[in-house]
Amino acid sequence: MKLYEETLDSKVLFAGKIITVRQDTARLENGAVVGREVVEHPGGVCVLALEEDGTTYTVKQFRYPFGQVTEELPAGKLDGPEDPALAARRELSEEVGLEAGEWTYLGGILASPGFSTEVIHMYLARDLKQGKQHLDEDEFLNVERRPFTELVDRVMSGALCDAKTVAAILKAREFLRREEGK
Repeated sequence: MKLYEETLDSKVLFAGKIITVRQDTARLENGAVVGREVVEHPGGVCVLALEEDGTTYTVKQFRYPFGQVTEELPAGKLDGPEDPALAARRELSEEVGLEAGEWTYLGGILASPGFSTEVIHMYLARDLKQGKQHLDEDEFLNVERRPFTELVDRVMSGALCDAKTVAAILKAREFLRREEGK
């Protein structure tokens, strides 16, 4: 099998500030014609900021779609065709007030490939220096400091369930294990 779908038609249903929703018609390998709903998203970044002593930073904020406060790594969306590395630096500075001297790219994840184009780029930030937090006008959050080992435990217990946060913490844990094994 080629594992390919040919787009026959595409129509924008909604164009918002952050997302665009479109309805496509596609032809499958067997010739069948099906509908596809796609959410276009510019993508984003998340940052695991790690102090030399193992301290990390998370943010707590209200997430409207779920009607509750979540705890996540500092993160944000890309502004258009923005370089993810620059966006990661911006978000860490804005949300936590930190600057990092060492950056490691941990890879990108497809947030929900069944319907969304969103790719989230994950970074490990070290050699941290405290600066000044400068949130966006519509951004309200609390910064938490936690040992990295506690974040891993909270991921494994289900206490942290934000996908980008889970992926970045586990990827960072494996990266650090391999780094120590050098």
